[in-house]
Amino acid sequence: MCGIVGLFLKDKSLEPKLGALLSEMLVSLTDRGPDSAGIAIYDSGAAGHGKITIQSSTPKADFEGLEAELTRRIGAKVSSIVKSTHAVLDVPAEKLEEARAAIAELRPNVRLMGVGEAIEIYKEVGLPADVVKRFDLSRMGGTHGIGHTRMATESAVTTLGAHPFSTGPDQCLVHNGSLSNHNNLRRELIRDGMRFETENDTEVAAAYLSSKIAHGQNLGEALQSSLSDLDGFFTFVVGTKNGFGVVRDPIACKPAVMAETDQYVAFGSEYRALAKLPGIEEARVWEPEPSTVYFWEH
Repeated sequence: MCGIVGLFLKDKSLEPKLGALLSEMLVSLTDRGPDSAGIAIYDSGAAGHGKITIQSSTPKADFEGLEAELTRRIGAKVSSIVKSTHAVLDVPAEKLEEARAAIAELRPNVRLMGVGEAIEIYKEVGLPADVVKRFDLSRMGGTHGIGHTRMATESAVTTLGAHPFSTGPDQCLVHNGSLSNHNNLRRELIRDGMRFETENDTEVAAAYLSSKIAHGQNLGEALQSSLSDLDGFFTFVVGTKNGFGVVRDPIACKPAVMAETDQYVAFGSEYRALAKLPGIEEARVWEPEPSTVYFWEH
């Protein structure tokens, strides 16, 4: 019974308010999942720059000196912003993979949250309001974002088990539901070269989409393929560098509602997540259809 939110902004004047709007949407769904919460925020990025979001259970020890060590290791300037247990590293875009590998070697206890040119991911155990406050998410701006509050059913309540899951550059996924064939899919994806951090079925869904995209499908095609390859009940909201997509399984028993205006497209597990958005009274509001892929892109 998890809660999902998503907000894709068409109106640039709303971009400074993205974090505040998305945070309020997520907090409104607290009772759908009090175990843990997370948000992925996308911005337009800076030309030639990439971001790596990392998490540590001992941030003082792991983050101190990391900028300088990484700068020396990759031969390019690295800067960082630390927020509680997370840090966002700014590195040259062409050095992203080199920096990622160096972090694994220099700080083996650090966990990777997301990599790309536009994405930042913040997630922790706790209520949405506490997670929002912890990372000061309400002050963040951006172009679009997705969020999740979790009620664990398939795996342990941990930071790594929280959503969103990111398994590809500037890609992430949040999920309400349960997949019945995730163990078989995980084995297939491991043989295909994918790596997993958890036993969570949602990480399998994220990796499945990343694998399909790596093999030449676009996001719409990958989401369409998921309808025949994934067994179970699911609603997915997927973030990409330029947009976000939504798909529900053929039975569509998990709740979902969407709204669209000239300013934004919004998704929520329940209407109350959308109720305080600007101009919602004039929005086109609908329930997304089963087995139907929806996607918006800048």
